[in-house]
Amino acid sequence: MPRLLKVMIAILVVVAAGCGQSPPSAPKAHPGTDALEKPHLVVGSMLIPDAAPLHIAQRSGLFAAEGLTVEIETVQGGGYAIPKLVGGSMDVAILNYITAIKAHSQDVKLALIADGYQAAPETFLLMVAKDSPVRSPADLRGKTIAVATLRSIGTLTVEVALKAHGLTAEDVTMVEIPLPNMPAALKAGTVDALWMTEPFITAAGTSLGARKIYDVMSGPTADFPIAGWGTSATFAAKNPKTVAAFQRAMARAQHLAASNREAVTAILPTYTKINEETAKIITLGRFPTTLERQRLQRVADTMTEYRYLDKPVDVSEMLAPAATTTGGTP
Repeated sequence: MPRLLKVMIAILVVVAAGCGQSPPSAPKAHPGTDALEKPHLVVGSMLIPDAAPLHIAQRSGLFAAEGLTVEIETVQGGGYAIPKLVGGSMDVAILNYITAIKAHSQDVKLALIADGYQAAPETFLLMVAKDSPVRSPADLRGKTIAVATLRSIGTLTVEVALKAHGLTAEDVTMVEIPLPNMPAALKAGTVDALWMTEPFITAAGTSLGARKIYDVMSGPTADFPIAGWGTSATFAAKNPKTVAAFQRAMARAQHLAASNREAVTAILPTYTKINEETAKIITLGRFPTTLERQRLQRVADTMTEYRYLDKPVDVSEMLAPAATTTGGTP
């Protein structure tokens, strides 16, 4: 059976189970979809597990049921998507919260419209070579640590981990290396430790025997919010019905991802380089079903503490109308 057909059947079966009915041929259209201000959306996404609900919503017809046609465009990260959102060439994008909050603090006004991904145990790790003498973050003084992006979620959580072990960012050197290139850098001895997320954690462990020294999403950063879906404040103000339609579709997809791992593992090989075997064994984060100010404020407050912001940010300024009530049920 072709992979795409298997994925569609898996998603429809899970949707049906969540709704307590037989698998539907397509979700029913939401009333009033003909009144959307902008029914065609360009949505920026990344080839990572965080974006699984977007692809679930697309494949299972949840966007179509809301009267939306979604064109997915791959971006390298939130930093690349934000200028497109502000310029109008992209309507919605996945944004890591640190980048979004930093941009907002610099008067790039954004609107967060749906939550996306949250850390869980073992999803973001500091790893070293199997024969490294480093056993914990306390042993990293004078060492070089690879992170995906400087002044981002990687460096921030490394700083929190270092502080918990009596060190500061000044005690180490952090260098920016793309995640796929990190294992080679570790093998060559260019770096001493890696800040990693899935599927690269599994890959590094399998190919190099790299081992964990610390879960950076523990203690002060346990259950840390990672990414969500955002747009420009201007777009949100001009297109409230369209934003609400996107929120409804994503709420259903988030519930599906949160309640059934199979729906996520089935969709991952269709848009990432994660194969079916790896998708079954990688550790996944959580897919929150509501966008809550209190949780997101943790990110802004941590950024302020570690001087990632020049002044405190109240994230309530960034939440689009109704964004805190998009949980819904499938």
